[in-house]
Amino acid sequence: MEAFVGCGGVVKALNTHTYGNGSETIVLSHGYGSTQDVWHYLIPALAYYFKVLVYDLVISPNVNPKLYDPLRYSNFSAYAQDLICILDELNVRNSVFVGHFMSAMIGCIAAKQRPDLFQHLVLLAGSPRYLNEDETGYDGGFSRVELDSLFDSIKSDFSGWVKSFVPKAIGVNDTAAIAAFEGSLGRMKPETALTAVRSVFLTDNRDILPGVHVPSTIIQSEKDIIVPESVAFYMKTRVDAPAKVIILKTQGHFPQLTVPYLLLRVLKQILGIKG
Repeated sequence: MEAFVGCGGVVKALNTHTYGNGSETIVLSHGYGSTQDVWHYLIPALAYYFKVLVYDLVISPNVNPKLYDPLRYSNFSAYAQDLICILDELNVRNSVFVGHFMSAMIGCIAAKQRPDLFQHLVLLAGSPRYLNEDETGYDGGFSRVELDSLFDSIKSDFSGWVKSFVPKAIGVNDTAAIAAFEGSLGRMKPETALTAVRSVFLTDNRDILPGVHVPSTIIQSEKDIIVPESVAFYMKTRVDAPAKVIILKTQGHFPQLTVPYLLLRVLKQILGIKG
């Protein structure tokens, strides 16, 4: 197992790149199974107005797999520390953070610890808990039986699971989006894919939300097999700062791939960009 050497090492190891020369920084953080390439439609448009910062999570297939420590990254705190490290090393403050899937909660944890780094959080298809809770009626989208079946599928036939899961996650008949997600998810080491997905789907981050004092916009598709629409409104009621929910008129977990023009329009509204 290798280790990062200082925040400069994190910046390099996680393939951090910046585009554009704007005075304000927008950070794009991908989710499970993808890489920073998932933002390729949005980067050119956003870089016209902002400095755009992208990086890879340590579980990305683009990152040296020896840097992934399953114990250290068994919850989202270590991912949040990586994000904080990158922003500190690059002297980024008061940024707009766009976090997809697991990165939505990574951003919330980082913002709770270091609110000076963020002016606004855009939480895209994120959730604080994916497991249903019968006692409270919380609908996370999955029963424990369903998650155990998912884990078993990854363990027994990873490539077969990828082929089956990807089209369901994309949610629409978009061959380019399916190919993009399948290409990144399929390049993960199966053991990393399994340990990481267990931490994503079994971690309960609901107690993080009341400590988030940075304003946020929560964006969700009308139909997403991974995150129920109700989760967006649950998050809105739990954060301690102004929050707005926007439901995109589309299906699937990856609007940045399937309807980038629609997501860009929403982001421009959030960021106060005309045109």
